[in-house]
This record gives sequence, structure tokens and C-alpha cells, in this order.
Amino acid sequence: MTVYIVARIMISDREAYGKYEQGFMPVFNLFEGRMLSVDESPHVLEGEWTCTRTVLAAFPSKDMALEWYNCAEYQAILPHRLAGARAEIAILAGLPAPAA
Repeated sequence: MTVYIVARIMISDREAYGKYEQGFMPVFNLFEGRMLSVDESPHVLEGEWTCTRTVLAAFPSKDMALEWYNCAEYQAILPHRLAGARAEIAILAGLPAPAA
């Protein structure tokens, strides 16, 4: 079942974060990830949206999402994100497809 990753990111060092971005998509694509949204100015309906970037991505399964996050290639670029940003990241379960 499809799962979604939502990431609320507060970028503090664009140069360090840029190094992370350079390597991100090649690794992401290895695990059948689909980028659904990357937004630095969402239209907030309620509350405070304190992050500088919000990301929504999809993976075919939770196992695939975890394989991506834990793979050696992603772990190699992760220090650049950690040096340049704070993040809140979660995997959300998708809903089953409606019966036809």
C-alpha cells in the first residue's frame, strides 16, 4: 500500500542544504519514490507554519520508504541536511483504494 513521507524542514544553512539537495534525487529515484510537492510558501489555513520547506513524497510501501531512508547512499548525504536544517519527518499510511 502506498505510504507518504511528509517533511517539515527549517533550513538554516542553504549552502550545506544545497549539498544534500545535489545528491537527493538520484538516491530517491532508486527506491521508486515519487515527489508530490516541495513548497516553501504553502497557503496556511490554521496555526503557525514555522518551517521554510515542506515536502510530500510517496513510496509504494513502508518497507520501500524505510529502505530508502536507511540505505548507505542516503545516509551518505544525510549529514549535509543535518548540518543545514532541522526537520520533522513522518511516514503516513495511505488509505486503501475504494472498492470498484
